[in-house]
Amino acid sequence: MMQKSQKTIFDHIPDFIDYCDVERGLSTKTQENYSRYLHKFQIWLKLKKIQNLLPHELTADLIWQYRLYLARRQDIHGKTLSRLTQNYYLIALRALLGYFVVKDVECIPPDKITLPKDATKERSIKFLTLEQVRKLLETPQTSTPSGLRDKAILEILFSTGLRIAELVMLNREQFDSIFTKEDFELGIIGKGNRPRTVYFSNRALHWLKEYLKTRMDKEKALFINYRGRSQEDLRLSARSIERMIKKYAIAAGVPIFTTPHTMRHSYATDLLEQGVDLRSIQEFLGHKNIATTQIYTHVTNKRLRDIHRQFHSGGRLDNAEPNTPLDEQLDSH
Repeated sequence: MMQKSQKTIFDHIPDFIDYCDVERGLSTKTQENYSRYLHKFQIWLKLKKIQNLLPHELTADLIWQYRLYLARRQDIHGKTLSRLTQNYYLIALRALLGYFVVKDVECIPPDKITLPKDATKERSIKFLTLEQVRKLLETPQTSTPSGLRDKAILEILFSTGLRIAELVMLNREQFDSIFTKEDFELGIIGKGNRPRTVYFSNRALHWLKEYLKTRMDKEKALFINYRGRSQEDLRLSARSIERMIKKYAIAAGVPIFTTPHTMRHSYATDLLEQGVDLRSIQEFLGHKNIATTQIYTHVTNKRLRDIHRQFHSGGRLDNAEPNTPLDEQLDSH
């Protein structure tokens, strides 16, 4: 039975984040995102001078006012939030209302927060072609320790589809046996504490071996920052890897939007274009739901449509010689 809570929405948010961690097992990154998006809602409540609002006092009208705030708010450059970004804030608020339902706290139903139907159209997958990937992978100067490290990182990202958070947490001890193996697979715990196996190509394994041969230190981390101080944790950060990839993208002349996640998208897109079924790609990527993986079909579907338009648009029919049977003309090609 639903009960009215005497705790403000403000006071419930830390409990909601704990719930996401303990009961739902959501990743640290997801918890951080929820906290950040709900902080915006807290700011709005303060601006409205209703920071002491109780869950059952949140009305559809207040939610509408919050949506207007998200849609019209401008940053220091005069830009408003994209429809997709607005969605993230609304999804976080809807998740909080879902938490209230689970805990029998009286509140407005979560489904009262609807998302714009056209917001998903803004979402797009950015990936590199195989030729662009090749250029990027060939950019690091492997004659230096840092260049060799960077080469290994890029090869591994494209070979395995690892998320950046998964990559930076790898330790050397997980690869103790690679020097006696021709191929290698590794079990990891990914997003949402879901276990999966990632597979290393011969190329990635070769460059990882070359990199590890240069490691004379006793650091635990697989990839380290050579510029760090000896007394510090030298584990290479996700931000450092992002900057490194951006540097190589510029040097290689590939799209500047290239990030570690672009490599993951490129990995998945390449698999799909080679005919790998969607369920297998879901396993490779560690997606909980097949719906998440299906976004890649939009990429390949568009490319197939472009190919169809280029090679089978009907133009050949218009140019067919009138005195030659059409099937003979087609057979001749």
